[in-house]
Amino acid sequence: MRGSLKTVAALSVLAIAAAGCGSSSSSKTPSSGGKSSSSTAAAPAFTACMVTDTGGLDDKSFNQSSWAGFQAAQSADSSIAIKNLPSTSTADYAKNISTFIGEHCGIIVTVGFLMASATETAAKANPSQKFAIVDCSYASGCLPKPALTNIDQLTYNTVQDGFLGGYLAAAISKTGKVATYGGEQFGTVTIYEDGFWDGVQYYNKQKHKNVTVLGWDETTQKGTFAGSFTNLGAGQQIANTFINEGADVIFPVAGGVGLGSAKAVQTANAAGKNVSMMWVDTDGCVSAAPYCKYFVTSVEKGITTSVTGAITAAKNGTFKGGTYIGTLANGGAVLAPYHDFASKIPASVVSEVNALKAQIESGKIVPATKSPV
Repeated sequence: MRGSLKTVAALSVLAIAAAGCGSSSSSKTPSSGGKSSSSTAAAPAFTACMVTDTGGLDDKSFNQSSWAGFQAAQSADSSIAIKNLPSTSTADYAKNISTFIGEHCGIIVTVGFLMASATETAAKANPSQKFAIVDCSYASGCLPKPALTNIDQLTYNTVQDGFLGGYLAAAISKTGKVATYGGEQFGTVTIYEDGFWDGVQYYNKQKHKNVTVLGWDETTQKGTFAGSFTNLGAGQQIANTFINEGADVIFPVAGGVGLGSAKAVQTANAAGKNVSMMWVDTDGCVSAAPYCKYFVTSVEKGITTSVTGAITAAKNGTFKGGTYIGTLANGGAVLAPYHDFASKIPASVVSEVNALKAQIESGKIVPATKSPV
């Protein structure tokens, strides 16, 4: 949020601090709990290496999802070894990347927007080294142009699953008011909000309703922002304002700030109101499990799938750099399971959302967005 900026903050209150970054951690077989472990097995022909952002390997967000992609790649091909280096500060980025270049990794994956400069610098200096970066692209302005051919940019067209989230929110709203807000006004934030807003408008058109979206207008690109991805108090205040204005489904696109909104929703329900929300980037019932009962669904980025694909391409000799765009069709944009709401959402609405997903995948419906992917 820009990619990692959001998710580093997102759920830092839930994150488990990673170990230091003096040396890389490697694994020949997938390790439990999302952490890597040492191996005495013979070194395989290909090693995939990951530099985490500062949220820690077990951040229950972008770092952990990326490492799961490494583990999946290794599970599918036992000749792949996997390593990671955690970054405890931004000063570690370049050092960790340099360490992996020295270890002759087959591909180095960096996680998030904040690593753009260090990744770009290393890629320019080492044109034969393959890189991938999560949630960052030249098109979005995260990386400076011209594009380098040894960087695979992993991006996510979240306007698509945001659209499904908006339609679903409008369909289950009892008050006729739903809401969304952002941490800061970045393209990786507003693309979610564009999709959400557009999904509500589509519901209104199809059902001849007038569900209102508080906090964002796709046509004007104006709305409510917390000015932070870590200020839980701001999230609670914004959500309380929306609730007082009648919103009964809230979609924060604000990283850890969303935890403050979850607290507001929890308090509102304890007071007898019927308010729910949606989580962002990862499955909230995993990332913020204490609030799962209030999450209708989560509008996710398919990070694990994209990272596995980048590693596999590098291993198989099909790596070309360029831009991967995650979509509903390729698993790079995902509407999470309904969890506790599975029995609460009408079957007809579930069917409608499934049908819309198929229509977006086929290109029959193209959700609007003014944000670059």
